Amino acid sequence: MAFELPDLPYAHDALASKGMSKETLEYHHDIHHKAYADNGAKLVAGTEWEGKPLEEIVKGTYQAGAVAQSGIFNNASQLWNHNQFWEMMGPDASTMPGELESRLVDAFGSVEKFKEDFSAAGAGQFGSGWAWLVVDTDGTLKVTKTENGVNPLCFNQTALLGCDVWEHSYYIDFRNKRPAYLANFLDNLVNWENVAERLSNA
Repeated sequence: MAFELPDLPYAHDALASKGMSKETLEYHHDIHHKAYADNGAKLVAGTEWEGKPLEEIVKGTYQAGAVAQSGIFNNASQLWNHNQFWEMMGPDASTMPGELESRLVDAFGSVEKFKEDFSAAGAGQFGSGWAWLVVDTDGTLKVTKTENGVNPLCFNQTALLGCDVWEHSYYIDFRNKRPAYLANFLDNLVNWENVAERLSNA
């Protein structure tokens, strides 16, 4: 079933020592993420999208340039975004695999420059949205940002890493300090092995 809330891949308090509190995960996963699953399931019932894979729903309901996307798209895209987001983080120490590091150096000049660009994208996203590291359609690695629930699927890109910059993702732990939240995400929370696996599968 496309509109189903997956369990967190770790305990609610597993990221607390790394800067993402149990309270944040309880609100973010159990309330916000769950709402996208519940609302999306209601909206697709009886439509052409009922029973379709989540990725197909996201791509099929995206309206390029639309100021306000459809309710189905908004809930489908945000459900997909969050499904990826939890997997892209982890409680264990994570070392960046060599192949991923090499590709980042080729694309950005250095890992630090990639982190600077990624942080700038997230901090510079006006209002709600996401920062992404993607494999673009030409095979190159790029940093992008998207508004609201728009994601790389909409542009036929492969998402390697995404960071939620909606306020509900960081306000409990970082208040209005979005740049500090992004720095902590990159330095302490990212599961680089997961990012590398996504790259190898792209």
